[in-house]
Amino acid sequence: MPLYQVIVLGVVQGLTEFLPISSTAHLYLVPWLSGWAEHELTFDVALHLGTLVAVLVYFLPTWVELLRAGLGIRSRFAPAPQAQSGGSDPNRNRRLFWLLVIGTIPAGVAGILFEEHVKTTLRSPVVMGVALIVVALVMALGERVGTYGKDLFHVGITDTLTVGVGQALALIPGVSRSGITMTAGLLRGLRRDAAARFSFLLSTPIIAGAAVVAAVELHREGMEPGMGMPFAVGILVSAITGYLTISFFLKFLQFGTFKIFIYYRIILGIIVLALAFFPGPGAP
Repeated sequence: MPLYQVIVLGVVQGLTEFLPISSTAHLYLVPWLSGWAEHELTFDVALHLGTLVAVLVYFLPTWVELLRAGLGIRSRFAPAPQAQSGGSDPNRNRRLFWLLVIGTIPAGVAGILFEEHVKTTLRSPVVMGVALIVVALVMALGERVGTYGKDLFHVGITDTLTVGVGQALALIPGVSRSGITMTAGLLRGLRRDAAARFSFLLSTPIIAGAAVVAAVELHREGMEPGMGMPFAVGILVSAITGYLTISFFLKFLQFGTFKIFIYYRIILGIIVLALAFFPGPGAP
């Protein structure tokens, strides 16, 4: 796999995993439109590991506090959470931890039951194009009717299950895990930045699970010859890009809206559908 393709796809993964524009769609469309060969399983593992590193490193202090509170782990060291999330109140952290556990269940169950079906049946440009547009319209609805009154520590069980079911729907290519979960948060009255933080925290176990499953499959099949360097570079590029994307996006949402992403999704969806129904001479 050429190194320039590794870098391009690593950047694409790091950007689109955390922006509400669908990483699955972009990782399918970029090689398709560029005429590149389908990337190997090894590289899929690298991309998953890279984005896992990004979200874990960025939210490490938060996860340390949540795990300590949720599992009742005591430490003589002072906590290091962010004021943005509401401080280091153990009761609030414990509640948030178990809400995240509950919210992960729908996507975990859906992944076990339907992932292979989704990979084989729904992985097409038509499905991706439609999903890009439909979720953009739902996101626009969330922007319009959202009350933006709840912060991270005022998320309730109904909010959690709504966002969790949204995350399960992200198995459909083109939906976007971050896009659908943030939209669900808006529809439940969360502030934009709180919806994004909750989405990223909720995505961490799912990204970790996907990385573990892919790594087990890679271990069983073995790494392709010559993939050592692309594997390392893929992890590094997607991790750095992902970390910077999370940092930028959370700051952006403190004053910005989702409108630019809504327009982008609609335009991209139309282009994808046009290419699917009227393919050029080199299209598959």
